[in-house]
Amino acid sequence: MKTDPKTSNDISFEDFKDQILNDYRIAVVSRECSLLGRREVLTGKAKFGIFGDGKELPQLAMARAFRDGDFRSGYYRDQTFMMALGYLGPKEFFHGLYATTDLNKDPMSAGRQMGGHFVTHSLNEDGTWKDLTKQKNSSADISCTAGQMPRLLGLAQASKIYREVPEIDPTNFSNNGNEVAWGTIGNASTSEGHFFETLNAAGVMQVPMVISIWDDEYGISVPQEFHTIKSDISEALSGFQKTDTKNGFELIKVPGWDYTALIHAYENASDSARESHIPVLIHVTELTQPQGHSTSGSHERYKSAERLEWERENDCNKRFREWIIQNNIAGEETLKNIEKSCKQEVRNAKKEAWAEFLSPNLTEKRRVIGLLENLAAFSPNKSFINKVKNDLIAIDEPIKRDLVSHARKSLRYVIGEENESKKALQAWVNGYLTKTQPKYSSHLYSELPSNATKIPEVKPVYAENGETVDGRIILRDNFDKLFEKYPKALVFGEDTGNIGDVNQGLEGLQNKYGKLRIADTGIRETTIVGQGIGMALRGLRPIAEIQYLDYILYAIQTLSDDLATLHYRTVGKQMAPLIIRTRGHRLEGIWHSGSPMGGLVHLLRGMHILVPRNMTKAAGFYNTLMQGNEPALVIESLNGYRLKEPKPTNLGKFRTPIGVVETVKEGTDITLVSYGSTLRMVLKVAKELLEVGIDAEVIDAQSLLPFDIHHDVVKSIQKTNRLLVIDEDVPGGGSAYLLQEIVEKQGAYHYLDSAPQTLSAKAHRPAYATDGDYFSKPNEEDIFEKVYAIMHEAQPNDYPSLR
Repeated sequence: MKTDPKTSNDISFEDFKDQILNDYRIAVVSRECSLLGRREVLTGKAKFGIFGDGKELPQLAMARAFRDGDFRSGYYRDQTFMMALGYLGPKEFFHGLYATTDLNKDPMSAGRQMGGHFVTHSLNEDGTWKDLTKQKNSSADISCTAGQMPRLLGLAQASKIYREVPEIDPTNFSNNGNEVAWGTIGNASTSEGHFFETLNAAGVMQVPMVISIWDDEYGISVPQEFHTIKSDISEALSGFQKTDTKNGFELIKVPGWDYTALIHAYENASDSARESHIPVLIHVTELTQPQGHSTSGSHERYKSAERLEWERENDCNKRFREWIIQNNIAGEETLKNIEKSCKQEVRNAKKEAWAEFLSPNLTEKRRVIGLLENLAAFSPNKSFINKVKNDLIAIDEPIKRDLVSHARKSLRYVIGEENESKKALQAWVNGYLTKTQPKYSSHLYSELPSNATKIPEVKPVYAENGETVDGRIILRDNFDKLFEKYPKALVFGEDTGNIGDVNQGLEGLQNKYGKLRIADTGIRETTIVGQGIGMALRGLRPIAEIQYLDYILYAIQTLSDDLATLHYRTVGKQMAPLIIRTRGHRLEGIWHSGSPMGGLVHLLRGMHILVPRNMTKAAGFYNTLMQGNEPALVIESLNGYRLKEPKPTNLGKFRTPIGVVETVKEGTDITLVSYGSTLRMVLKVAKELLEVGIDAEVIDAQSLLPFDIHHDVVKSIQKTNRLLVIDEDVPGGGSAYLLQEIVEKQGAYHYLDSAPQTLSAKAHRPAYATDGDYFSKPNEEDIFEKVYAIMHEAQPNDYPSLR
């Protein structure tokens, strides 16, 4: 279905007629996919369906204006657009619906996402970048409404960076910034904060972005008046419109059934954004949704008879068909032939896709049945095994779960038996799980040799009489080396540019590297992260600064649903090596001293979470991350910027290893594990414990995701036989996560003579001021007494009760 979009200014009338008929063919194919897709869900072959019917015509117009190098950041109605670009055919459509775990058959996600979520491949098999200027690109969709908006900002900003920062090599990523980032969103989702934050930021920044709003006057079952002030998003946004004296958006409103008006609207939007970097909003109105929101409900339940009749009469495909006939572009017979051919094409594609999906399962089904027959022949529990076998035989169209579930259940009936048939079935089960599980679980992190955990440590080097400086100086001078070494590196955030961040870790760097590479932003955490995701998707190396760790909660949805899952949901075909820089742990009060590490660890699987105890360690993490290509969150210790540290001589070169703990004090009586600011307290207390005869071993976790890939903590416990994990998260948070990693995954329970314990903060947010910190989070006395109590329980005579 590959097309070669041309504007109406480039082609003859005959070519224009051919284009129109080709567009009509794509519209019919897309609609037929939607109709048959719904049936496949209702018959149980597919799990869920959400389709693009009723939005075909404007997507065809958008495809005409879309160029090589452009990027889409859209939502789950855009199937016609992807078909028009040639990236989605009917068979791929149905493989996505069936969740086929083969990237060649479902190139969008190999069955990991529900249908309607689209992506193009940005990476070669070896993880290197493709030439993105030679292909039309789509960033990987997410379901969360308006969740696609933040990254759209960064996709557009990348063109601005490539155009206006001459030292950056644009090869493979940009043609002098002449690319457009195209966003799509439903009218109801414009109520989300992500949409307004993105719109405002794009208007301020003046980046080449075109947002299309597909407006069918509903959001699921809720009509427009409950979503949007004045019931009209373009009217509501009129204050965003560009004027002769003030920057803003160009606003275009166009009916979704008017082919020529749509073509011109998208040509004009493309020109404004591409040439002048003026953002544009296209409000596409009078659209319909012929099958309702999704297969989970029917729109007949909430739309009036009059509305349903209006939708039938104003369906964009129907109006397009009428326009073709009225303008003598084609007659009734020609269009009927096109429709007949398209319907047959889609039916054949559906049939072939299902057969391809089912075929390997049927092959394995026959194999499992044979194994069960052999197993039953030698077992006293033959009748039970035969029932499992017969249940499997009765499943005409088995999925993978059916096969392995029945095989595993049958093994319960031969516990204690020993024969070759049992061994054969065990081998099949183990082999099938080993082969199949990666189809669902691979690529959460990079699986290439460049994985950050494989980047070797380089220790800091110190001069014999080297200077001792504030920790922030080490960060600042290390960043200077990184920005000099990596021209594509840039950093941005609140107070990041002009004043060099609130703790002066970037002091003076804007003057040296310019306002686009060391940049200030507005107060808008979600789109700060979105800027980083989008620019990283286009080959830049952004560092997005969130001023304090507490404020990362503003952006947690974008971090969790988009950035952390990107590599996984594209099966390694897209990457966004964004570094989130922030500062946290102990300081002042409820919203400036948080350490929500348990929440972050659980929500950000797919990212590295790094918790350095000082600025040298933090600088080393940045150096390591810049050598890799994975996203990460680095949390600097907020109370460590003014603490003195020896300054290394190999700034920009030393590397802190990721996933590796560090033993900062050796001991024999108990293993203490902590990180960040709390680690420094633990180390101080460990020295005090020596005064009462307790020799503690202190281990700095350094990295939470991943944690201790070499299992060094359990080696310590083999020596000390006791464990205490200390952090300043709430109970059951980061310390509980570490306890599971150590006791369960590393098997430390084998070597413990005392119950493993945790010491965390109180269950509430930390109260304000020094006393608030003391009574809210673990203090030095808490740590001392907790360790002493563990030793008292084990050896009460040697360590009498303290209080």
